[in-house]
Amino acid sequence: MSLRKHIPNCITCLNIVSGCIAIVMALQGELLYAAGWIIAAAVFDFFDGFAARLLKAYSPIGKDLDSLADIVSFGVAPGMVVFWLLKEAAPALPFGIVNAYIPYAAFVIPAFSGLRLAKFNNDTRQKDSFIGLPVPAHALFWASAGCSALPVVHHGEGLFAGITIAAAVCTSLLLVSEIPMFSLKIKSLLWKGNELRYVLILCALAFVVLWGFLGIAGTILLYVVLSIIHKQQQTL
Repeated sequence: MSLRKHIPNCITCLNIVSGCIAIVMALQGELLYAAGWIIAAAVFDFFDGFAARLLKAYSPIGKDLDSLADIVSFGVAPGMVVFWLLKEAAPALPFGIVNAYIPYAAFVIPAFSGLRLAKFNNDTRQKDSFIGLPVPAHALFWASAGCSALPVVHHGEGLFAGITIAAAVCTSLLLVSEIPMFSLKIKSLLWKGNELRYVLILCALAFVVLWGFLGIAGTILLYVVLSIIHKQQQTL
């Protein structure tokens, strides 16, 4: 195999490294840095697929490696972000010794992310679109929401922990849901056929300008809503 055939796998390995660094940053409470490395992993995740298509360097090893990278960067890493948030909020809860175990509820995120990836790898319906929320989008949601929650994590800890756990469960269920999600790949620059993608991009820019880093989480929620609306329009 020529050297160029290894390029996509090398990029995927950078995804893994980014995810590992994100995990370390999250464990140290450096959630902004953790979010930055999750975003870096998402960039590498995009470019390994782009490189594979450009170089026609497809292989079973590359597919498996990509899934392994995704569970680290988009499953474990965002799970550790939520774990740290719950760990900070848990001591104020009125459940005594149970408080120490509440942060482990965050691991619903890597568990369902792994299930989502296994489902994706064996689902022939997901060639040009997605069924259920893609794990990179889910990870970006928590990278954004986690950092944005830092100023309020120690205010109303009981309510914060409850909302965070409920949100983690709900978004994790979206991963394995049967909700069709439109693909974000733009195959041409024409408006026709890319209406939803361009609307999402424009709204994402507006959200980031208005809300800062939290705008990423808002964009992911809008992506889910637009996908549901698009599906309903198709069934009419």
